[in-house]
Amino acid sequence: MCATAAETGAHVLAGCLRNASAVAAKASALAGGEPVGVIPAGERWGVDLFNPGEEFGPLRPCVEDQLGAGAIVAALAEDGRSLSAEAALAKAAYSASDVHAALRTCVSGRELATAGHGNDVTLAAQLDVSGSVPVLSDGVLEAR
Repeated sequence: MCATAAETGAHVLAGCLRNASAVAAKASALAGGEPVGVIPAGERWGVDLFNPGEEFGPLRPCVEDQLGAGAIVAALAEDGRSLSAEAALAKAAYSASDVHAALRTCVSGRELATAGHGNDVTLAAQLDVSGSVPVLSDGVLEAR
């Protein structure tokens, strides 16, 4: 998804709940007064995390990416950016959610907990604990 977005000439950043405000600030700075696009990536159904192989199955929207996008959009809105209907909906979902509970009870959160990675879910639910902003450069996401 990052590579496809980069083909448009856009700056591509990677954001989540943990760096939402930093990503919003960097995106605003890079965009100047131009629009900023926020895309919740999702994940593929049927990928075996423990036995890497061919990707198969359709993309599934995932709660953690939707809430992360909503957190980024909320930070963009605080800077006075106008929001599309889609962005406003992501912001509303984030603002109305108990993020920790949503991540613990969503499919990927339950999968991680079952696999013994429940602490990863707790870490993923933390808001704005990182100022690092991964930026795609020559096909590689580099922290800046």
